[in-house]
Amino acid sequence: MTPSPEDMSARPLVIGILSDTHLSRPTPEFASLVERCFAGVKVILHAGDLTELTVLSAFGDREVHAVGGNMCSAATRQALPAKKVINVGRFRLGLIHRAGDDYDFEARLPWEFDAVDAIVYGHTHRPVCQTQGGVLFVNPGAFQPTSRYGQPGTYALLTVGSGLSAVIREAPSA
Repeated sequence: MTPSPEDMSARPLVIGILSDTHLSRPTPEFASLVERCFAGVKVILHAGDLTELTVLSAFGDREVHAVGGNMCSAATRQALPAKKVINVGRFRLGLIHRAGDDYDFEARLPWEFDAVDAIVYGHTHRPVCQTQGGVLFVNPGAFQPTSRYGQPGTYALLTVGSGLSAVIREAPSA
């Protein structure tokens, strides 16, 4: 379980964030990438489009929170919520893949959740890490390379302590 606010003031919690893995099963390469990117991370947020539930097994015994995305199988969309709120210490984190079916859904994200400190989302494959209206918005981008032009995969690390901060990182190449 996530730590209490008292525990986090002494030692911040780092949460791994990824999205848009688009896998039908966890490959050895994916499992290796998870271990390299999230070494020492105990909590993972997957912002959708994992495609199949078996992908979550790559995270081992970590605490994993995931939502369904538009590319997930019907069984995965049925098993996972479209959005959820995770309480971490004194902070509330909203997790969603996208808001509605419009291309420009990002403007609607603030209305998807009540009183959250951060909104983690996916779908665009473009990393975002910015604060608007006192809410931290994090899109980790696509975890694995998705472009024929050599665009690397990306992920995010969210640090939860006395405040919230996030950083986008490039996934190492195979």
